[in-house]
Amino acid sequence: MEARDSYLSGEPPSLDLTTVPDILLTQARENKASIAKTLQNVLRLIRSHLDMEIAFISEFRDGRRFFRYIDSKHEETPIQVGGSGPLDESYCQRVVDGRLPELITDALQCPAALELEVTIALPVGAHLSVPIRLGNGRLYGTFCCFSREPDPTLVERDLSLMRVFAEFVSQQIEQDLVANQARREVTERILSVLNTSSIGIVYQPIYCVSQDRFIGFESLTRFIADPPQAPNVWFDEAQQVGLSEQLEMLVISKVLQDMPQFPDDVYITLNVAPENILSGAITRSLVNAPLERIVLEVTEHAPIDDYETFERTLFPLRDQGTRLAVDDAGAGYASFRHILNLKPDIIKLDMSLTRGIHLDAARRALATALITFAGETESQIVAEGVETIAELEVLKKLRVNKVQGYLMGRPMPSSDATALVQTSS
Repeated sequence: MEARDSYLSGEPPSLDLTTVPDILLTQARENKASIAKTLQNVLRLIRSHLDMEIAFISEFRDGRRFFRYIDSKHEETPIQVGGSGPLDESYCQRVVDGRLPELITDALQCPAALELEVTIALPVGAHLSVPIRLGNGRLYGTFCCFSREPDPTLVERDLSLMRVFAEFVSQQIEQDLVANQARREVTERILSVLNTSSIGIVYQPIYCVSQDRFIGFESLTRFIADPPQAPNVWFDEAQQVGLSEQLEMLVISKVLQDMPQFPDDVYITLNVAPENILSGAITRSLVNAPLERIVLEVTEHAPIDDYETFERTLFPLRDQGTRLAVDDAGAGYASFRHILNLKPDIIKLDMSLTRGIHLDAARRALATALITFAGETESQIVAEGVETIAELEVLKKLRVNKVQGYLMGRPMPSSDATALVQTSS
């Protein structure tokens, strides 16, 4: 179980309340699509209500006006999303600085509008435009509607409606900008970790009761970077910004560098995200690795949408001796789905089961069921989170032969881990 679980971090997880809320990260992509759909609906609604030909939202940037969202009555439009033009040659800029009124019923009758070539070339008839300002007062751009034909029925009330919609549009755009900024900040700090290899690897021992020796170690990641946050947050953020593969492969490369220090009869577990197995990244990273000494561990928190493809992708590695472990067994429904569909070699009992198992009949009952299931399916059980002799004694009575937890040892550097193996041999 990667230090994605605070228990294995060796210290209480730090809660940095100044970081961007998770919701802005986990929903960044979904929010962007949702906001775009909302703004398109707003444009369509206002354009239809005012019976105009085109409605659009523009952004002012670097002296140009960019069309970000457009809704048109006709398939052919004189403007396109992403298109731009000189800001000073636009109605938008002149409305903002007061050279043009926000409401024009007939641009051909407006001397200031006739100064712009587009008024005759398009032509422009009726035109409404209001500024879009963000919460801090910064001008983002404009919310506009226009038709080629004049419309003498437009009145100040229509302009007021435009201002109301512009305020709503401003809120949506600001939400999108905040989410994008949060995503950029996360991307930058993950890239910084990748570029500087600002991680360390520690190893927590796995002890075999019957053999009275340490038979394996779980590799855990420690981040030597700011902001100080739990390892699971780093991995979650990397996944959210599309850098999960790069980060996990960096971790694996460092573990593979340490493996020659360990005896040949000691295995190492690697925590992996299912997506990085499905992409083939794990297979590529383990070329020439001692596969028979590697256990790939997937957590119940990581969803797997296509078990058949997952198994097919992983088969070449398992066929050469790599074992598969399902972590957090007993922590939730997803872990049981993983166990049933993946047929793992190792089932790791979650610490929520083992912690205080000597005091709780319900925990013992569920653990017994999983242990029985493992025996029927020829899987091995590793009990995590073992901290007391009392817990260990109950697990031994339940015929759990392999345990991991502070009682056996905290996560430690590779040099200490190899020394531990030697002293216990």
